[in-house]
Amino acid sequence: MKMSTLKRQDIELLAPAGDWECMRAAVANGADAVFFGVEKFNARARANNFHTDELPEIMAFLHSYGVKGFLTFNILVFEEELGEAKALIEACIDAGVDAVIVQDLGLVKLIREMSPDFPIHGSTQMTITSPEAVEFTKPFDIERVVLGRENNLKQIQTIGDQAKLPMEVFVHGALCVSYSGQCLTSEMWGGRSANRGECAQACRLPYDLMVDGEQKPMGDVAYLLSPKDLAAVELVPELIEAGVTSFKIEGRLKSPEYVANVVSKYRRAIDKYFDGDRSAPSKEEMRELQQSFSRGFTHGFLEGTNNKQLVEGTFPKSRGVYLGRVEKVLRDAVVCRVEAPVKRGDGIVFDAGDPTKKEEGGRIYDIRRQGTKLEGEAQEGLVIELVPGRNDVDLRRVHVGDRVWKTSDPALDRRLRATFETEKPYRVFPLHVKVTGKLGQPLHSVWTDVEKGNTVEISSELELEQAQKRPMDRAILEEQLGRLGGTVYQLESLEVELNGDLIVPMRELNRMRREAVEALAGERPKPPVYIKHEVEINDDARGRGTQSPLQEQSLPSAASGKLTVLCRSLPQLEAAVKSDKVAMVYADFEFIKQLPAAMELARSAGKPIGLVTPRIHMPNENGYHANILKLKPDAVLVRNTGALYYYLRARASKPNEAFPELVGDFSLNIANHKAANLFLDAGCSLVTPSYDLNVQQMFDLLRRSDTSKMEVVIHQHLPMFHTEHCVYCTFLSEGTDFTNCGRPCEEHNVSLQDRIGMSHPVRVDEGCRNTVYNAIEQSGAEYMKQFGELGVASFRIEFLEETADKVNEVIDLYSDALAGRIGGTQVWRSLKAINQLGVTRGQLVK
Repeated sequence: MKMSTLKRQDIELLAPAGDWECMRAAVANGADAVFFGVEKFNARARANNFHTDELPEIMAFLHSYGVKGFLTFNILVFEEELGEAKALIEACIDAGVDAVIVQDLGLVKLIREMSPDFPIHGSTQMTITSPEAVEFTKPFDIERVVLGRENNLKQIQTIGDQAKLPMEVFVHGALCVSYSGQCLTSEMWGGRSANRGECAQACRLPYDLMVDGEQKPMGDVAYLLSPKDLAAVELVPELIEAGVTSFKIEGRLKSPEYVANVVSKYRRAIDKYFDGDRSAPSKEEMRELQQSFSRGFTHGFLEGTNNKQLVEGTFPKSRGVYLGRVEKVLRDAVVCRVEAPVKRGDGIVFDAGDPTKKEEGGRIYDIRRQGTKLEGEAQEGLVIELVPGRNDVDLRRVHVGDRVWKTSDPALDRRLRATFETEKPYRVFPLHVKVTGKLGQPLHSVWTDVEKGNTVEISSELELEQAQKRPMDRAILEEQLGRLGGTVYQLESLEVELNGDLIVPMRELNRMRREAVEALAGERPKPPVYIKHEVEINDDARGRGTQSPLQEQSLPSAASGKLTVLCRSLPQLEAAVKSDKVAMVYADFEFIKQLPAAMELARSAGKPIGLVTPRIHMPNENGYHANILKLKPDAVLVRNTGALYYYLRARASKPNEAFPELVGDFSLNIANHKAANLFLDAGCSLVTPSYDLNVQQMFDLLRRSDTSKMEVVIHQHLPMFHTEHCVYCTFLSEGTDFTNCGRPCEEHNVSLQDRIGMSHPVRVDEGCRNTVYNAIEQSGAEYMKQFGELGVASFRIEFLEETADKVNEVIDLYSDALAGRIGGTQVWRSLKAINQLGVTRGQLVK
């Protein structure tokens, strides 16, 4: 939608709700829509969440106030969960949920089989960051996409102009350092998958920066991957003009006070814009936003990449409002020149620069100025003495220079709670009433709910009589019919057409009013009606199909599957192409300028080669893919739907020319047979299951899929974080982005050392995005035999920093395992690799 056509009613303010209190806070403070989860299948498993049987009540409440309700279904769905997923979608359809927010494209396929018109929103977990990625979703009639938080304003406008689909953008709340849907850290280290709603926030942990194997001194900067919080309220005009139609606030784990605070601020900012006022929010409004929750505010990537502003690195948790620094420590107080208002009862914390240690904090008991007690609120700029509660703070542990933060403001919280803890309706809606009548006939009235368009007709039970004294006039009717206090209506307009001086008893007018309001209010919560078909989930499950031409190259062993090898350096590739045990190689290089040399190595060895796309596809990045096609590889390993759409379109434009085969990689998040079918039907020759599957879930998927078109990764360093935030630029450069950083990534190797001393390599791709890889490789060798028996066509080994000798050793081990000469256990023991598949061992078999 072009900005010139956007009106106030086109803009939606979308609020989070983790429980009923938060939902009421959202409605009371001006949200146009609310997103929420139920007990299963949503990306905030730690929220209180609602229960499926509450859906009718939730939707009735929201619809009575003219608010839409979107159910978050934004996780991957495993094969054996498809039945439960179907039951939840049926409950959503029946309850009149306004849309489901979905990550899993297999679930999208299931929903469309069940209902052609039930609205679907593509979650930010789909990693949609380009017009092409939006286009890929269009055959499934996805109504709206939630763009990646890494898109800037210019890119947002480009996507909107080209893809012409409504866009939802996150404007406030916690930022993930990793691209949503592309973070595997939490499950790798803690068995809690971000793609399953159980993120353990590994990005908020401290790390040491290792440069070329040596620890770099960083002072108090330890939280190298912990971003500040997004606050784009100042950019509301620019967002509207870029074509954003839904402003999304993050926070289903936050308090109702947070929801009330943030929603009211964005409501005001949006309304101001349409009133012609482009002024920025006041300092007080920004402080109130910080008070509810803040790790420090940033505009994120909306104004472009600025690595220096995104991550400060000194603390990982909410701080609130900055008050100043300790200037002196007294016996019972600290002296501080405050930079924000502060009063008795406010909470404070003293920040000595090391949040890993216990920090002193508590309530302010008194405020003094030069020993004299101050009443009321101390304003910014004053030098005051803050007296904490005696049992709250050990002032011996507080030092001159410590930063002081206001962590809570009970008065603000009380004011925010008052907005939704009220007996009054949260909103009222305009009524239009038309009254007509003649002597000797009933008084007739037509009542119209202007917003919903619903109309009821109510007539008096008594006939109109001639008035002896004061006849019914417009003023009397307006007073009696307009007594709508305590209802969700207010009388906006009244038409009166009475023939003569007439009257009916006042009690009759009151009865008519009550009956009309009750009837109209009963219509408001009624759910929309969607088409619903009965579907058998496994009707489209597929047995073994024909082999991909890529897999026809024979191997000397009697193995049932083939080995492919992904290399990240030319020496690795040189070793791999010489091995007669390898059916095909992939080149996944940091710099595209190395790809011609990779092609030459493979061609001279007579070895099929696939080139690998980046994980992310942004607007105007198709040059990378055009270069891949010019090199004429045998295959392209495709890592996102935007790139896949580009290649499918390129193939369709030249139907009579040879074209590389398309292999869908793990990052397409294929977790069930419906997702596998969707990508194979779209045009992939092979697909790779998601790393979120444990071995039992992998078996479940393979039993219902065409395994002759499956490539399973059995050896790798798991790619944990994939992020727009560049560690090299932030900490090894004076620059802010790729234009001025001096490219330290070409000179140095960086890794992040965790609390147990493991160093996780950080690699950079052509788009300057970083991937943090797990320090130790992992192996699925133990399951190769069962996978082979299920007909898996191809097994992939992925290398990271291994030498050519190591490449040969690993290839030999897996080749022997595939041929049955050694057991899988021997492979992973020989390599000292982690014995697991994907990111979790899960329910190990045997």
